[in-house]
Amino acid sequence: MYPIILVSNDDGYSAKGIDSLLHFISPVALRHGAKVIVMAPDGPRSGNSSAITHDGPVTLRHLPDHSTGAEMYAVGGTPVDCVKLGLHLLKTRELRPALILSGINHGSNSAVSVTYSGTMGCAIEGAMNGVPSIGFSLLDFRPDADFSGCRDVIADITDRALSCPLPDGICLNVNIPAGCTPEGIKVVRAARGYWTEEYREYTDPLGRPFYWLTGRFHNLEADCEATDEYWLKRGWASVVPIAADMDVDPSVTAAIGDMLL
Repeated sequence: MYPIILVSNDDGYSAKGIDSLLHFISPVALRHGAKVIVMAPDGPRSGNSSAITHDGPVTLRHLPDHSTGAEMYAVGGTPVDCVKLGLHLLKTRELRPALILSGINHGSNSAVSVTYSGTMGCAIEGAMNGVPSIGFSLLDFRPDADFSGCRDVIADITDRALSCPLPDGICLNVNIPAGCTPEGIKVVRAARGYWTEEYREYTDPLGRPFYWLTGRFHNLEADCEATDEYWLKRGWASVVPIAADMDVDPSVTAAIGDMLL
């Protein structure tokens, strides 16, 4: 049986990022004899994190195959809905993906941004279901971003993940600097920091106020070589392993137990 690569994103099936991803992994899929199936939102769903649709139906529309031969579906739901529905439909055919890929996201998901990311929501959902999963992001939010610098990093990591599966319950958060070919890849941890959320107030034609979210990331470890932000600013791609169960080191659990019990 051929391996299956399930692909999704949070920018929608028509985004340039997912189109680039399909082109970059196509030669890798061919070498491994893998079939690529895309289950992506029918429109932008950025910032959906791990949200699911629970108060209404999730719709599915079969699209023409991608130019690379990938099987394409548009899902009326969140990014995680896409993964859940994809796993369900494959299971009805007694199939299971060998790998789940999400992206390429238009914009960074480094540091704490992973918390809000629909791109990484897909990867975390896959890992929770025991499927090796990777989220890819380019540090360029523009709809017409140039993804060409991502090609080698994505092809290499995808090839390695198909050849040597990730540890159970672990997914990868891969961020790639914009406007260059990365110097290489660094496997690191997420930088500690926080976002300062700010809202700009506007008034609609009826005189009612509305607000538009802005903000700035405060990196608390700007000079720490063990973090993703440090290497991204120096032209390297970062790979951060993420535990899907959100667990902590046993020593932390023991310390909290000593404090509370």
